[in-house]
Amino acid sequence: MSETNPANDAGAPPALPLNINLQYTKDLSFEVPLGAAIFATLRTAPQIGVNIDVQANRLEENDPIFEVALAVRAEATETPEKEGATGRTVFIAELTYAAVVTLGNAPQELVEPILLVEVPRLIFPFVRAIMSDVTRDGGFPPVVLQPIDFVALWQAKRAQQFPAPAGNA
Repeated sequence: MSETNPANDAGAPPALPLNINLQYTKDLSFEVPLGAAIFATLRTAPQIGVNIDVQANRLEENDPIFEVALAVRAEATETPEKEGATGRTVFIAELTYAAVVTLGNAPQELVEPILLVEVPRLIFPFVRAIMSDVTRDGGFPPVVLQPIDFVALWQAKRAQQFPAPAGNA
């Protein structure tokens, strides 16, 4: 009697040629530029802007081992009292969370999407938890990052690197 492996069944997607070796906090910073004064004077919920970037670097020239870093910067500013004025900075939280991954025999056309879409998707829950914890531990309501469309982020990054030619085809 032979054993069946659900992964080998017809119609099942093939396993990703990816192994996450380790994950770590590469850089973490939380700053309240005005210190305790902001807690005494803040009257409304701050406006929070979030920037996200993904980078992938090969660690060894001849080995398929990469570091993928997901960088998030959240900056909270006070709602300005007057139209056109800028609000004070309430806090700045910056996190770079990284994973060291090994790619198996991935086709060349899949290497970039695996590194810049799939790996960030897998490590995002950890980034989300750390950002939430650090802002809460900093004395503010937790910043809960909304789900990110890493495919759209990757496509936007590609469009910046390789802009479409001008004119009609």
